[in-house]
Amino acid sequence: MSWFTVRTPASSANLGPGFDALGLALGIYLTCRFRKAETLVIGASGRDASSIPTGPGNMIWQTAAAVAANQGAVMPPIELRIFNDIPIGKGLGSSAAALTAGVVIADQALGLGWKPLRILDEAARLEGHPDNVAACILGSIVAAAIDSGGVTRAVRLDLPRRFGVAVVIPDFDLPTTLARSVLPESYSRADAVFNVQRAALLIAALAAGSRSAFPAALEDRFHQPYRIPLVPGLGEILKLRAPGLLGCALSGAGPSILVFYERGSEEVCGLVRQIFRLRGHESETLFADIADHGFELTEETA
Repeated sequence: MSWFTVRTPASSANLGPGFDALGLALGIYLTCRFRKAETLVIGASGRDASSIPTGPGNMIWQTAAAVAANQGAVMPPIELRIFNDIPIGKGLGSSAAALTAGVVIADQALGLGWKPLRILDEAARLEGHPDNVAACILGSIVAAAIDSGGVTRAVRLDLPRRFGVAVVIPDFDLPTTLARSVLPESYSRADAVFNVQRAALLIAALAAGSRSAFPAALEDRFHQPYRIPLVPGLGEILKLRAPGLLGCALSGAGPSILVFYERGSEEVCGLVRQIFRLRGHESETLFADIADHGFELTEETA
């Protein structure tokens, strides 16, 4: 049986004001080699491999099986070798990468012949919101929404060359369920207008390469203020101002911090690490370029 490899990027969602709507793909990857087999065999290696189940409860396999069931089929057993480089539980879309990989594996194993936008639609339905999976599938920066008919619509754009992004990853986890649980059920009109204005400003600034819109374009009232008690130092980090620093945002549900900066000013990431250190936590900085492409599927040749 031929081996196939699917490589799926990490992602950072929300980007400040774009709650459940904006995301970007990062050049950190989940790589899965797979082929049809007599029985299900799963192996895992790489970063946080001990956190990746290697039985039928594995998220990649569970997703593939769910896709098959949705098509009225049964997912055939596979041999799956996982190499992970995405930090798990840090707000970098590790679950979205696994879910996307599962949809791609099911598409290949079942011979569905889906195009990327169909894969996106299926992944968004399973995930429940489109921001991370849209970045995983389309790459770069994406704005995404699920329309009134349940179909995912997404548009990508490229980060201006003068801007860079990095991720500062602290030494503690924040479960997404906990981060979601602190959010309110509704928002005031003032807060809704505040976020709509800034999300629009952010997209326009990224499209035009405008420095002057920052850091206002990253301000948010939908999720970050409610998560400050869960991430030591987050309040101070969001207020950071320095030459070359465009601004900071919680990466997804956190606790990692997405840092936008002007190229040549990479040292500003040290300010975020310093705040974490003052709050008793060490951290690391990943200078991961934005991934120009989403998932890639290749077949190995003898």
